[in-house]
Amino acid sequence: MISCWAEDPLDRPDFSAIKSSIRKINKENESGNILDNLLKRMEHYAQNLETLVDERTRDYLEEKKKCEALLYQLLPIPIANQLIEGKPVIAEMYDQVTIYFSDIVGFTAISSESTPMQVVDLLNDLYTCFDKIVGHFDVYKVETIGDAYMVVSGLPVRNGDLHAREIARMALALLAKVHNFKIAHRPDEKLKLRIGLHSGPCCAGVVGLKMPRFCLFGDTVNTASRMESNGEALKIHISHSTKEILDRFKTFDIVERGYVAMKGKGEMRTYWLNGEKTIDELMLPKLTSPPSLPSIEANNNNINHHDKDVKFTDTNHVPEEKPKAVAVVIPQLTPQNSFNSKKNVTINNSSLRNNLNSYSSLKDLSHQPLLNGKKPTLLKKKQINFNNEKLQQPLLMNSIK
Repeated sequence: MISCWAEDPLDRPDFSAIKSSIRKINKENESGNILDNLLKRMEHYAQNLETLVDERTRDYLEEKKKCEALLYQLLPIPIANQLIEGKPVIAEMYDQVTIYFSDIVGFTAISSESTPMQVVDLLNDLYTCFDKIVGHFDVYKVETIGDAYMVVSGLPVRNGDLHAREIARMALALLAKVHNFKIAHRPDEKLKLRIGLHSGPCCAGVVGLKMPRFCLFGDTVNTASRMESNGEALKIHISHSTKEILDRFKTFDIVERGYVAMKGKGEMRTYWLNGEKTIDELMLPKLTSPPSLPSIEANNNNINHHDKDVKFTDTNHVPEEKPKAVAVVIPQLTPQNSFNSKKNVTINNSSLRNNLNSYSSLKDLSHQPLLNGKKPTLLKKKQINFNNEKLQQPLLMNSIK
C-alpha cells in the first residue's frame, strides 16, 4: 500500500504485483470481494481498539485514586474534595478548636550525637507510631516541623465541645506510647515528650498554589505553643480554657499547677492533665462490706426469749420427730357393768349425769391440739344403751407415724 503511494512512478508496483500481493493477503481464500475482507479487518481492528481504550481508562482511574489519596494526606478531606472539583477554597473562622503541640526534650543533644540518617530514622519511627494513634481520633494532623508535632480538632468539620476531649484522649494515648518507645540507635535512653494544649478561636485556610498547605492562624496557635514550651517532660500542660471544657465531661483527672509566666502572655493559670477515669470507676461505685446481719442463732435466741416452746427452724427442712405415746381415752361409764350384755341395764339419773359430763369434757379435749400440732382423729363410734336409748360415744385415737 505504501509503495503504491510513491512519488516516482517507476517505484510503484504494476497490477500483477498488486494482485499477487492481494492473493498473499487473502491466502485463506475467503469468500466475498476485497471490500468485504477490508471491512472485516476494520471491524476486528475497532474491537481491539475498544479493548485498549478500556485498559487505558482503568489505568487512569487507578492513578487518579493514588493522586487523591496523596492529596487527602496533605489536606483535610473536605478541602481536598473542593480542590478536586475545581472550587475555590476560602479561609474560614472557627469559634472553638483545641490545638496540640509537642516536642522532644533534649532533641538537640540527641541530634548532635547522632548521624543525619539516625535522626531521620528516629523521627520516622516516632511519627509513624504517632500517626497510627492519631487515626483513631477525630483530629487532623496539621504539620511536623523537626521534632514538633501539631494536631488540631474541631476543624474543618465542627464537633461542638468534643474537640477538647478528643485532643486530651489523644495526648494521653501518645504519652503512654512514648513510655514504651525505644530509640533504635540509643536503646538505653528514654525518649521524653513534652505536650501542651490550648482551646480557643482560630482561622484556617489553604495557602499557596504550587504546594498548597492547610495552615492555622490566630493567637490560639501561639498560646498552645507557649503551653508546650513552658511544660515539663512526660507531662500534659493545659490552659484554663481547655480545663473548663474538659470539666464538662467529668471524666478527666486534672491538677492545678498554678500561675506560670509566659512570653507575651504574662501570667496564666495552667493545669496538669494526669489521666481519664475508666468506665468502671465512673459507673460502678466501690463496693464496701455489707452491714452485718443477725445470725439465725441470734434470731432463735430472741424467739426463745419470748416463747421458749417455739423453736426457729428452716422452712425447707422439717426435722424428723420421734413418735410420742398417746393414750387412748375411753371413758368408763359403768365399770361394773358390761355393755355387751344382752340384759337391760338400769342406770340412775346421777350416774347418767356424771357420764354425760365426762363425755362433754372428752369432746372438748378432742378439739385441743397435741404437742405435735395434730388434732385427734375420730376413728370409730360405739353405741351405748342408756335405758334403751342409744348414745353415740367417740373413741379418740392419735396414731403418729
